[in-house]
Amino acid sequence: MSQNKKKINISEVSTFRKKYGLEKLNTVCQNAMCPNINECFKRKTVTFLILGNVCTRKCTFCGIQKYGYKYIDKTEPLRIARAIKKLGFLYNVITSVTRDDLKDGGANHFAETVSKIRAIFSSAKIEVLVPDFLGNKESIDIVLNSKPDVFAHNLETVCDLYDDIRKGAANYKRSLLILKYAKSLGFRIKTGIMLGLGENKYQILKTINDIKNINVDILTIGQYLAPTNNHHPVVKEYTYKEFEAIKYFAVSVGINHVISGRYIRSSYLSEQYFK
Repeated sequence: MSQNKKKINISEVSTFRKKYGLEKLNTVCQNAMCPNINECFKRKTVTFLILGNVCTRKCTFCGIQKYGYKYIDKTEPLRIARAIKKLGFLYNVITSVTRDDLKDGGANHFAETVSKIRAIFSSAKIEVLVPDFLGNKESIDIVLNSKPDVFAHNLETVCDLYDDIRKGAANYKRSLLILKYAKSLGFRIKTGIMLGLGENKYQILKTINDIKNINVDILTIGQYLAPTNNHHPVVKEYTYKEFEAIKYFAVSVGINHVISGRYIRSSYLSEQYFK
């Protein structure tokens, strides 16, 4: 495991899941081995992972399972909506594994999940953190038509590392265009990047400028922590001062809300960023 990770209290996590009926629902918190899991669960915040727990892509940084049976649970949207109502939390993040095997990439399942949450807990705010849907505009429109409060899609890393880190399946320019499209329709948009994968200072600043040029509302910047020794190694550990300097630059070029730090993740404290 990567050094200096937060210690995860397995007992606390198990108790929380049982209390709120999450045993048969997937969360990024667990599946991606997020270091903030105990803190978030104590605050009753969860990032739900829909469309199963097996991804069709093989990005080298990600802790999500890459091999296995891929299914869609048609009861999942309703069960997530009920869990959110039981949690009583007013801001909720819905994300998914990437499902390139599906014609719509899982867009209708996203929309159905948003619809069920609205029906059961109308006061809840909803952020969708979506894959790129291979750039399929029809799929993107399906998700946008469900009217999420925030439309998020992570760039993850700098353009020059895409072929190595994301194995050619993702496309940097395509991801920018997806965010730009959502912004053009009046949605609040959000993206996130990780540092420590091997990028240099010039590449970081160029990425931030690219993000600024599509008028992203919220940018998160965090330290990459390898889920296991079999994942892409941590090339650089950034200091607090370096995260602050990068944040200062992002704010200076015109990005309104920038959250930068070692344990920052795209969904971490997302309700505060929304406010």
